Amino acid sequence: MKAFILLTGSLFLTIMNSTAQQRVVAECTLIYHISAEDAGTTDKESAESFKSSIKTVYIKGNNSRTDLVSPVFTQSMIYDKGTASAVILREFGNNKLMTKLDHAKWMIANKLYEGMTVSYVNEAKTILGYECKKAVLQLKDGASFTLYYATTIIPSVKEFEYQFKDIPGFVLEYESKEADGKRIKYTATKINMSPVPVSKFDIPTSGYRLLD
Repeated sequence: MKAFILLTGSLFLTIMNSTAQQRVVAECTLIYHISAEDAGTTDKESAESFKSSIKTVYIKGNNSRTDLVSPVFTQSMIYDKGTASAVILREFGNNKLMTKLDHAKWMIANKLYEGMTVSYVNEAKTILGYECKKAVLQLKDGASFTLYYATTIIPSVKEFEYQFKDIPGFVLEYESKEADGKRIKYTATKINMSPVPVSKFDIPTSGYRLLD
């Protein structure tokens, strides 16, 4: 009985230490490099466009903002974990469009991730000084994600990347593979833990055409 108590206590301490080693990141700015390729024939125009694109993620408490800036368009998504809702802003030339997603619409927009399977792979790499483990997500439509996540840090809000919401760490690299073979890869190149201005999460009140 004494041996069982000691074993149980040791297991509890191991779990507690493992949890304590993971730090919740509630303020950060993360920049990703983007690359793309098609299976079979390469779409050079698309690939070149992605080479010049930047994805920036801002996290502050329960709020996140994701900016995708390319030579041909700009898209920003502001997500509020408290209401599980989002606002998407798009700019194409002189066109400025806004889409509001309440919780119900947000769930519909992410319905394609329902029923996906997650496989954790015994493989690791270091990204930005963080040891990252590998995982593969398989969607029902044949698409998939291969990703690497830092085990010692985790963002305070994860649901803005809905497919990664159950990954036990901060995703610093991922590659999406569509059912038609097209691949897009995102690799974190810089992480800044400085406070993020609250103004980053302000929703514009004018200048955008509201879409249904």
